[in-house]
Amino acid sequence: MSRLARVIKKFPHIFWISNFIELFERWAWYGFYNAFALYLTLSKDTGALGFTQVQKGAIIGTGSMLLYFLPILTGAIADRIGFKKQLILSFTAYIAGYFMVGTFESYGLIFASYLFLATAGALFKPIILGMIAKTTDEETSSVGFGIFYLMINIGGFIGPFIAGFLYKISWNYVFLMSGATIAINYIFVFFFFKEPGREPSGKTFLQNCSIAVKNILTALYDWRYLVFLLIMSVFWTAFNQLYYSLPVFIDHWVDIERLSVAFGLKPGTITAVTVISMDAFFIIVLQMYISSVSMKFTPLNSIMTGTLILAGGLMLMFITRNPWIVLIGVMIFAVGEMASLPKYTEYVGRLAPLDKKALYMGTSFLPVALSHFAAGWISGKPYEILADKVTLLQKEVAEKGFDIPQISDSFTQNQYFEKAQQLFNMNSSQLTQYLWNTYHPEKVWIMFASIGVMTSIMLYLYDKFILVKNVEK
Repeated sequence: MSRLARVIKKFPHIFWISNFIELFERWAWYGFYNAFALYLTLSKDTGALGFTQVQKGAIIGTGSMLLYFLPILTGAIADRIGFKKQLILSFTAYIAGYFMVGTFESYGLIFASYLFLATAGALFKPIILGMIAKTTDEETSSVGFGIFYLMINIGGFIGPFIAGFLYKISWNYVFLMSGATIAINYIFVFFFFKEPGREPSGKTFLQNCSIAVKNILTALYDWRYLVFLLIMSVFWTAFNQLYYSLPVFIDHWVDIERLSVAFGLKPGTITAVTVISMDAFFIIVLQMYISSVSMKFTPLNSIMTGTLILAGGLMLMFITRNPWIVLIGVMIFAVGEMASLPKYTEYVGRLAPLDKKALYMGTSFLPVALSHFAAGWISGKPYEILADKVTLLQKEVAEKGFDIPQISDSFTQNQYFEKAQQLFNMNSSQLTQYLWNTYHPEKVWIMFASIGVMTSIMLYLYDKFILVKNVEK
């Protein structure tokens, strides 16, 4: 029997249940999340909300920041009520959140609904990570977290891949899919999930929260570690454009129908969300190979190299209207992701003093939280000025002196474009190419790729001038 087979046999029943719960949760989340930027910004007569890029960035950025920051508190809740009860609470909140986001239409209510949905995710995150940690040991943890990462990406591929077809029929189906998929986890929790052995701290909720905050501040007192986390928040800001900006860019500018034609499918079958789902697909296919290569590099060098590769992927994803080049960019982006992200957690562990590893690992999510706020801002006004098709058309209409009503609840984006096509005497494809040639929205790649390159440079300088040399790099 091979070592891998022996390790797999050692995993308890609850380990596999936890992984299946994670798979369906990610299926539900990414099925919604990868399409969320489009739902917020597409024309209202498609069933979407017709918000601006600035409003989109504010909603997704703020909510996603809370999603990664709130586990400080939700972990303390689990200590009081138990893992099983908190999972049930999380799934119930998820279903309610998907319903609210898919039902409300005003900016304020959608903003509040997404904050509620992010809170549901924050209730879930510390539980499932805790379950994987509790059901693995020193011998099985590497394989165990590898399986966990695989489940994340399987769910992260299936959900968006299906959502890419569904939203063209009706946005309601996307939210129904996410709600129904997360509801499957009730079966696992009620019939198969066994509460793990835990030792309640005996402290109140506020005391647990106070301890968590104190631990984070203790870790952040190490200024070298704090600098590393701030640099990584820049990395995550670039990374998150896969969800914040790329769906909108593809939908606005990329000739996506070429992919449908190439595969002999009906027009509209392949969508922006379908293309983005390929990031997870490439990870599923290539992860073992990329991991075997990255093992030859120190964690910091692997992160730096992966970040540069990721920046190259961002360039290809935003530089062209050719969907094949965009798809290659997504694959390169995935390679950079695989080379850098697994090494991030490993490197945090190496930076931490032996007696403070748990403290340091507990802060590793902070750059992700901070980056979502930054990513939301960058994908808002800066993106709107450089690459938002609606904004650029409005600018061109004003310069030509054409009289078109402003976009409103009674005059949608699509109606605005149809009127502009008549005045410019162009069809949809010709008008898109005209705006592309006039305003060069592809220049947005410089902003996104530069963030990735800047991260790699800062990591090099950090290694050269700040890092204590006795740390294993």
